[in-house]
Amino acid sequence: MSVLRNFTADSSRPPIIQSGPVRVDVVSTLDEFVAVMTLRARVFQNEQDCPYEEEFDGNDLSGATHLLARRNGEPVGTMRLRWFADFAKSERFAVVPEGRATQIAFALIEAACLVSARKGYRKILGHAQKRVAPFWIRRGGGYLRQDRPSFFFSDHEYVEIIREIEPPANHLNLDSPPLELCRPEGDWDREGVLERSAKRAA
Repeated sequence: MSVLRNFTADSSRPPIIQSGPVRVDVVSTLDEFVAVMTLRARVFQNEQDCPYEEEFDGNDLSGATHLLARRNGEPVGTMRLRWFADFAKSERFAVVPEGRATQIAFALIEAACLVSARKGYRKILGHAQKRVAPFWIRRGGGYLRQDRPSFFFSDHEYVEIIREIEPPANHLNLDSPPLELCRPEGDWDREGVLERSAKRAA
């Protein structure tokens, strides 16, 4: 039984990805953030015996974007994205054991690409455990970075994988409308609260 059985989602917000029963959203509420932390604790601390301070590394609230996958409303996967000058970095990719042979992982990868491309990025860097790198290359559409050696942390060997993406014509940039840049992360196509406030007299 899932520890997240009574989790509820904001169904009024359009998802980044909706593929059958799987929906991926950008995390925007404390409830969703708790679901992300619970999923990561379940996968990394329970299954991989990762120490708390290594899993919760100080980067969760420092400009990171979290993605949350749900299947039939139940939280089943997550990924963290961090933003650097000319690349996005995917991290903390976790899917519940019973969801690993399904479309959940692929939906999270595609959502990460869509969010990153909309923000104008052309490359996503991922650190993948060497044993699962073939999955990332095959299903994630990335390629192994050959010019750098593997490395170790938290008792696992990692390699770097890069996925190239193409920003859409409406990617966010310096010429985007000012209030479009103020909209909630991942919800850039709907009028935001500040646009509604602009309709009041100054």
